[in-house]
Amino acid sequence: MLARVSLLVAVTALASPASAFVPTAPSLAARSSPASLSLSSGSCVAAAPLSSRTSSLLAPLPTTKHSVTRRGRVTHSSTLASLSMLAAGDKKKIIVLGGDGFCGWPTSLHLSAQGHDVVIVDNLSRRNIDTEMGCDSLTPIESPAVRVRAWKEVSGNDIKFINMDVAKDYDLMVQLFKEEKPDAVVHFAEQRAAPYSMKGSKQKRYTVDNNVGGTNNLLAAVVDSELDIHLVHLGTMGVYGYGTSGGEIPEGYLNVVLPDGNEKEILHPAYPGSVYHTTKCLDALLFQFYNKNDGIRVTDLHQGIVWGTNTPQTALDERLVNRFDYDGDYGTVLNRFLMQSAMGVPLTVYGTGGQTRAFIHISDTCRCIEAAINNPPKSGERVEIFNQIAQTARVRDIANMIKDQTGCEVNFLNNPRNEDAENELDVSNAKFMDFLGEMIRLEDDRGLFAEVQGITEKYKHRCIPEMILPGSFWNKKTAKACETNTLEVMESEKKEGEKKLGGVFM
Repeated sequence: MLARVSLLVAVTALASPASAFVPTAPSLAARSSPASLSLSSGSCVAAAPLSSRTSSLLAPLPTTKHSVTRRGRVTHSSTLASLSMLAAGDKKKIIVLGGDGFCGWPTSLHLSAQGHDVVIVDNLSRRNIDTEMGCDSLTPIESPAVRVRAWKEVSGNDIKFINMDVAKDYDLMVQLFKEEKPDAVVHFAEQRAAPYSMKGSKQKRYTVDNNVGGTNNLLAAVVDSELDIHLVHLGTMGVYGYGTSGGEIPEGYLNVVLPDGNEKEILHPAYPGSVYHTTKCLDALLFQFYNKNDGIRVTDLHQGIVWGTNTPQTALDERLVNRFDYDGDYGTVLNRFLMQSAMGVPLTVYGTGGQTRAFIHISDTCRCIEAAINNPPKSGERVEIFNQIAQTARVRDIANMIKDQTGCEVNFLNNPRNEDAENELDVSNAKFMDFLGEMIRLEDDRGLFAEVQGITEKYKHRCIPEMILPGSFWNKKTAKACETNTLEVMESEKKEGEKKLGGVFM
């Protein structure tokens, strides 16, 4: 595997174990506590602060077809008019699988704040991957024990945490469902990074075993529990693929005309671009089968790239802070760009930057999950599918927006992925947009973009600069191309470092 190179400075890793946590469910108390977790941080060269003027930082992106724009609307679902938020007294028992993660943790707090009874299930695999890669969250996230205790202190609400592996602990999951009798289960318990799923055969096999095996276990456990549980799954827009579709992507189902002239509605064809995206496509087929065969009620949310860090709940106390990933495997593009800007190094755009992607803020992810929970499909109805996005934008447009406001440079690197250099992405998201109203957008003047900037500035001393560069490659061809490119970046960074340090750059 191609080795990463230093962007600015030599890094000294600092290890610090996190507190262990013992599950609290009485009948599951025999579960072993998680292993201590190694946390690493690194020293960095200080960069000039970013502009604090929200209005200038959030200058609108060009409203071209491929930039930040809302797409066409559809009203396919017969339930559209009846969508509603939590009614008074409509308290639900909700189990959040993967509730310690980037989306799972803030969603758990949001649901608890809305009055629901929340149980988190997580095996801390994402923290273990931090240790494997030698790159911790930029924000110092606390152990689950500290997190749930802090939430109790600031909100008065209890959240139960159980250390369980959804892909392995099948009998315990069935037992948990029978004991807790949840109204809904939110499924975040999957390896979520496309680059990590392409890192090597070990990661490819783990991603398939964990994601597909875990989803099948979950569905089978719902059947064996003999309970009417509504399953809400966080999917990805990547199931549709990122090639130009030639038209608007509907929400899950597509009307087609067969060769004999008959019309039929089918599940939208899958076109995954990584092992991770493939597992989400396989999840979708499992949902279709268990829905048809066993009548399980499922809502599948095809989500865009998530940006941001904190939500109103995670911002209440430092101990509740959400994780912030900036590395080449788990760092989403906007968060990674803002990390590079804070470090004073060029933004690294893959290929031409012409890739159009869907985006959503983490706060809106939480709201969308709540909306799905409060509006489940009725018994006997098909799998409900939503396109959970706020907008679409080209990667280079986002990079140029940050460049215009911070003065940072932009480097175009050979793409480690095997994907189209340019694509359009027309997406229908009418169901959520009609219900939630306008969601948070990259160019909105709400201070949220500045919030991410503040996180990167506050914690940049914990950054390991060389981890920002890509460390996973789709095939040997892309790896070779990136190796040549990386040598050029290394030489460029070396010269820049000599200027900043006034001497030899080591």
